[in-house]
Amino acid sequence: MDIVIRPAESGEYAELGEITAQAYLLDGLLDFGESDGYLGELRDVAKRAAAAEVLVAVEHGTVLGGVTFVPGPGPMADLAEPGEAEIRMLAVARAGRGRGAGEALVRACVDRARARGGCRRMVLSSQRSMHAAHRIYERLGFTRTPGRDWNPLPELDDIMLITYELTL
Repeated sequence: MDIVIRPAESGEYAELGEITAQAYLLDGLLDFGESDGYLGELRDVAKRAAAAEVLVAVEHGTVLGGVTFVPGPGPMADLAEPGEAEIRMLAVARAGRGRGAGEALVRACVDRARARGGCRRMVLSSQRSMHAAHRIYERLGFTRTPGRDWNPLPELDDIMLITYELTL
């Protein structure tokens, strides 16, 4: 495997934003498709990079995917409390799937969390249908935390995110 995980460069933000948006769209993860308000958030890598660390998986100069590593509570955190880091917006382009890029991105986030002083846990939210991602999380030792499951759009009953954590 020649996949390299590194911080995203500003010249890659648009490409990674589109990879992330297309992964969510093509996998049917946006309830409102092209008109989903979350699509703009997925594409706005510059905003994420200003508040957290955006990592990319690159193979032979091609960006395969990316993830946002949130080092603790703050503007990019959905779940993270003091002593926790968070994974957000993990996405791999269809052409790059099945090659270990997703797992390498998650491992890089775990490594960063372990290197942070005082970080005891890694947390994340996921949609119920993200089965490939769940397999990665479980393979790496993450466990479900149903007590932290939450709905980002409380006005809609059917959008419930499930949560995982890894004790570091």
